[in-house]
Amino acid sequence: MSDFHKPAHSIEEQVTTLRSRGLAMPDEARVRHYLANISYFRLSAYTRPFYQPGLQEHRFLEGTSFDDVLRLYVFDRELRLLLLDAIERLEVALRAQLTNTLAEHHGPHGYLNPDIFDTRYNHGWLLEKLENAAKGRETETFLAHYRKKYREAPNQPPIWMAVELLTFKEVSTLVAKLRLPEDTQRLEGHFGWKMPVLRSWFRSLSDLRNVCAHHGRVWNREFGSRPEMPRKIPADWPSIPDNIETGAQQYPKQRLNPKRRLYLQLVVIESLMQVVSPASQWAERLVILLDRYPQFSRPHMGFPGHWDTELFWREAVMSAREGAKI
Repeated sequence: MSDFHKPAHSIEEQVTTLRSRGLAMPDEARVRHYLANISYFRLSAYTRPFYQPGLQEHRFLEGTSFDDVLRLYVFDRELRLLLLDAIERLEVALRAQLTNTLAEHHGPHGYLNPDIFDTRYNHGWLLEKLENAAKGRETETFLAHYRKKYREAPNQPPIWMAVELLTFKEVSTLVAKLRLPEDTQRLEGHFGWKMPVLRSWFRSLSDLRNVCAHHGRVWNREFGSRPEMPRKIPADWPSIPDNIETGAQQYPKQRLNPKRRLYLQLVVIESLMQVVSPASQWAERLVILLDRYPQFSRPHMGFPGHWDTELFWREAVMSAREGAKI
């Protein structure tokens, strides 16, 4: 293990570093403003595609300006917000389906019975989590009202309240540990996919949601959890190759696994959105966003070549691009 010796740098020193690396900054006051409000470290992740490849010392490609870096940052930010818009709808739908399924099949407090869950699920943790929710300084109003009015009822609230006290990750775990076919088949019937796939998809989306909510980069990111591919691929599903090659424009050649990149998650989101919110035009908005920033590499997000000609996306692409002509 080595010691860390990098010193902290003032904004003026950061500007000097960027200038020394060949970054064009016509308006340095503007650069200082963004460094003060976004931070050098966060923006540095978006400078990497603009460095000359193969050099030990960082040196920007000829003609690179601060606005090039900022545009990539803004594109990534807008992409995150679009992802959050869809993931919120999918998360709320999952909560609703879990609530309705358990309430109707097992009653308001049926979830207190560990037998409806896989034996590997830590049911005691769930009960403790809900118990502690009532002790917090900012107890939810609905939980305080329940405890006050229904003194003879179980301390843990009914399932429709309990689900609202869990994070998306915790809800997706609860769904993944359902044991009874009557419960899992109802969820399969609603979302249109088998449970092994749904478990994987919602786990992956909960991780993606956390990346977006904490302002993490989604462009050119390899994700730790990836959605599982269905065993029986629908006829209209897009083709997802085992690997794709980058290397267009300023990007050095690489071979990337698209199943660990954003594209597969976009396919998953749109597949679920067609069930949960078919009138949202989310796919059209995705196409419009991508078309507005054509300079940023699609392969680094896992997009295969000619993805926009695939039947899965074709209607959304045509609708978005016809609308742009009006």
